[in-house]
Amino acid sequence: MIRDIDYLQRLSKQIRKDILIMLHKAGSGHTGGSLSAVELLIALFWGKLRQDPKNPHWSERDRFVLSKGHAAPALYAILAHLGYFPKEELFHLRELGARLQGHPDCKFTPGIEVPTGSLGQGLSMANGMAIATRLDKLSTRVYVLLGDGEVQEGQVWEAAMSAAHYKLDNLCAILDNNGLQIDGWVKDVMQIEPLAAKWKAFGWTVIEIDGHDFKQIFEALDKAEKIKERPTIIIAHTIKGKGVSFFENQAKYHGVAPNTEELEMALKELEH
Repeated sequence: MIRDIDYLQRLSKQIRKDILIMLHKAGSGHTGGSLSAVELLIALFWGKLRQDPKNPHWSERDRFVLSKGHAAPALYAILAHLGYFPKEELFHLRELGARLQGHPDCKFTPGIEVPTGSLGQGLSMANGMAIATRLDKLSTRVYVLLGDGEVQEGQVWEAAMSAAHYKLDNLCAILDNNGLQIDGWVKDVMQIEPLAAKWKAFGWTVIEIDGHDFKQIFEALDKAEKIKERPTIIIAHTIKGKGVSFFENQAKYHGVAPNTEELEMALKELEH
């Protein structure tokens, strides 16, 4: 486990560089939502998850589900830096026959638990994992990363109700609340507020944080681990396109890769 914040902040810049280079080389993919999730994923994979990159199917590992599967470039960069597969594979993103497809695929990519990208389904799958590992009497915890546009899906709320009903205290959801989706501001497409009140009403413990502040993320993850007989959701307030000024809070970069000029400018910004 690594919780050296200075180190993790430097790592976050490198992960962002990798994401942008991957997307540029592929010529397609999701920029904004990959960049917004970087600190959340780093905090989980370096500072919380029990895992073994050399044995991805270790039975006592913690599970992670990327429900917002379009942020796969961020997860791939994380997994490569941890040694799940060679970093060189990052730069074959979305190539025919490559292991790193546009959305996660557990059949081919080490470190991926379930295929995701059809939005709204990840929390249901995480519920199943939480129940199964509890039945197997494992101390495993299950984490799931949701997008804020994603929680417009009805299945998310069915899963929220189910998790509370079964008192899944080994389940922690994290909401990447960056305020934007492919069609614009979430509040304009389909209002989801008041988020905290809704999750509380469904029987969840709710923690709200700045999703780019490592200290707050770690405190929230540690607190969630101590909650008994109810699931926890961490509502992480983030910035779409975080780290590159001209990508930030721009809906058009939801599913658009940077061009050559944008990549060069972005990499220069990330040097500072």
